[in-house]
Amino acid sequence: MRIGIYGGAFNPPHRGHAIGAIRAVEQLRLDKLLVIPSGVSPHKPMPDGTPSAASRLDMARIAFRDVPNAEVSDIEIRRPGESYTADTVREIERVYPDSEMFLIVGTDMYLTLERWYDAEYLLSRATPAVTLRYTDALERIEAASVSLERRGVRTEIVRNGAIEISSSALREKFAHRGGAEFVDDEVYRFILRERLYGVKPDFDRLRRYAYAMLDVKRIRHVAGCEEEAVALAKRWGVSVDDARTAAILHDVTKRLTLEEQLELCEIYGIVLDELERESDKLLHSKTAAALSKREFSVNSGVSDAILWHTTGKADMSPLEKIIYLADYIEPNRDFTGVEAMRRLAYEDLDAALLLGLRSSLAELLEKGKIPHPNTLGAIASLERDT
Repeated sequence: MRIGIYGGAFNPPHRGHAIGAIRAVEQLRLDKLLVIPSGVSPHKPMPDGTPSAASRLDMARIAFRDVPNAEVSDIEIRRPGESYTADTVREIERVYPDSEMFLIVGTDMYLTLERWYDAEYLLSRATPAVTLRYTDALERIEAASVSLERRGVRTEIVRNGAIEISSSALREKFAHRGGAEFVDDEVYRFILRERLYGVKPDFDRLRRYAYAMLDVKRIRHVAGCEEEAVALAKRWGVSVDDARTAAILHDVTKRLTLEEQLELCEIYGIVLDELERESDKLLHSKTAAALSKREFSVNSGVSDAILWHTTGKADMSPLEKIIYLADYIEPNRDFTGVEAMRRLAYEDLDAALLLGLRSSLAELLEKGKIPHPNTLGAIASLERDT
């Protein structure tokens, strides 16, 4: 059996890792590829903010799930103390005693192989397979391979051509709303959900995720709400990023039925009053806020803006006011008085909000519906302050 050993921190695992793994399976004709996230590395400590070993293992299982013959192993993560590759090879050899093993490494690691712990055993049992990317210096690899050949060790070359990005550069991108294109979509969702690497959502991905949960008519509304929220945020000195995020996600659960909304409330531990239990219109803001916080790692200001965009509440924050109004007056809205309300929103935010709340209240009473106490509280607090 031909077994590849592909170790690394995978912090995080990205598309380049997966492509490299596929190339290794193909070019080395591997029957099995063991992907092994590192435990306690003897070479260098993990950087600050590194996720738990369990999280890195979970991400690796997602990232390599479609690689032929690949198996993600916790062999190093569950080993106490410093983890050496030679010890890993010994464990694999016990399980697969008649295997032919290939140690898959990048150029930098390959150039130091002769200095690794128990290198004599390691190189006698596992053939080095160095992944060669477009920017790697072939001359340096060839020089190192000559040195190894003198010890009777041959080297395999895996021509990778993979996406080139370092994990450290990728982690930096995550904190600035970038990097999503370099990782599997499900890995990115995992990173968002677990709030790893100080991640801030990539807006294009955020729209894709949100729009997938909506019908076509609702997508037009959400896009219009985003446009209006950004304009209002710029006018009133509120974070444009927060306004954009809240607008994109404010209706993300709108398509769900009342039963599905109630099920989400159970999952997220949302406490409901009697009015909310009977109205999916009231419920969707609560479930959207909870889902956005859990799945997309939004901050509390954004989740609160989503939470109160339907009923409003007393003493709303500027962002909460903006999302309520953007939902009300976005460019696709067409009702008597909307143009006047739009103009007012850029002249006097509170006056526009009060007008919108009073209009909603009048519509509810006209339909014989009971207004939510939070709406009455919002109106009272604005009337008190004007």
